[in-house]
Amino acid sequence: MQGIPHSLQQLIEEFTRFPGIGKKTAQRLAFHVLRTSREDAVALAKAIINTKDKIHHCSICYNISEEDPCDVCSDAKRDRSVICVVEDAMDVIAIEKTSEYRGLYHVLGGILSPLDGIGPDDLNIDGLINRLDEVEEVILATNPSMEGETTAHYLTKLLKPKGIKVSRLARGLPVGSDVEYIDEATLSRALEGRVVL
Repeated sequence: MQGIPHSLQQLIEEFTRFPGIGKKTAQRLAFHVLRTSREDAVALAKAIINTKDKIHHCSICYNISEEDPCDVCSDAKRDRSVICVVEDAMDVIAIEKTSEYRGLYHVLGGILSPLDGIGPDDLNIDGLINRLDEVEEVILATNPSMEGETTAHYLTKLLKPKGIKVSRLARGLPVGSDVEYIDEATLSRALEGRVVL
């Protein structure tokens, strides 16, 4: 791009690597960094480097953590008879925000996607299988996409023969929505998973 100094152009290009960040947003972020003080820019750079240096995967559940095992796995108050299987660490954060779940987690590190060349060996499935000694229930919390459903189906076939209860997160209508605006697939699942009051 003409008129933009090389170092600023380089920063813009780095910002475009972030998911959901296009050229315009990357340019806005780069100019924001340019307008901030040097101390603020250094603090941002240090936070990024610090995160890369200190965050790793828990050797038990594969969640992200600065400690090994992570806070959840080392918490003696957690219910060790239940494991919630999620696609990635952001899902753990989302579920933890509800303060409703008190069991353990297992992060798959993705979902089955044959079209993208991602098979069972590419996920942390073996780690899950090795953790089932004291487990009574596995909650499958993969996303309700085609790949998430395929992954849940695959895991169900692996876990059921072991005599473990396998459940799936309920699906249905989002709070505050209008029935007339809900897509057919969501509405069908809401009808299938209806609750008796």
